Amino acid sequence: MPILDARDVSKHYDVRGIQTWALRGVSLAIEPGEFTVLAGPSGSGKTTLLNLFGALDAPTSGAVAIDGQDLAALSRSQLAQLRLEKLGFVFQAFNLIPVLSARENVEFVMELQGVPAKERRERALAMLAEVGLAEIADKRPLEMSGGQQQRVAVARAIVSQPRVILADEPTANLDSTTATKLIETMERLNHERGVTFVFSTHDPQVIARAHRVVRLRDGQVVADEKGGA
Repeated sequence: MPILDARDVSKHYDVRGIQTWALRGVSLAIEPGEFTVLAGPSGSGKTTLLNLFGALDAPTSGAVAIDGQDLAALSRSQLAQLRLEKLGFVFQAFNLIPVLSARENVEFVMELQGVPAKERRERALAMLAEVGLAEIADKRPLEMSGGQQQRVAVARAIVSQPRVILADEPTANLDSTTATKLIETMERLNHERGVTFVFSTHDPQVIARAHRVVRLRDGQVVADEKGGA
């Protein structure tokens, strides 16, 4: 069974009475353990599709399922619980909480999950060490570089043990060296932990490392190919 499954999905937005189509009849299944890129230029629909897979938005038509669950059949609270239990998110803007330390940011989702404080701390410190950031556990986001902030975001996404990590342009604000280190970290976590990764990007470096590349243009899938990794 696919971990993520979009079936004939379309999505449009109405802006000042003008209807704009972001996706048009997209069908795409992501299997457990994949390391997949949604590639395409700005406006191709890749971020919209990622948001649908993340239960952050709903399609205008068609259906989206996560782990066999049809999202349209779930209430708002059930969708929130599904995101908490099965999904991790890495955003282009990092989205760290500025008043919390790196460790506290990594602990945050586990706190929502009800993980006991001692276990939260131990798991957060272990995950920061795994992404090479043990030495900045007590620093706040403004004291970190962009690459460090993004790795904290990855640690936060992984530590809650989700089935899938959804990453929206994760290297967009990083220099090439830092971006390479970040992708290598995520590749290792995919290989060692079996976590499914789905990225939206137009970064050639990320596309070159993907195991599967799904190319979108004008809201439609135009190619689905094995990656270069």
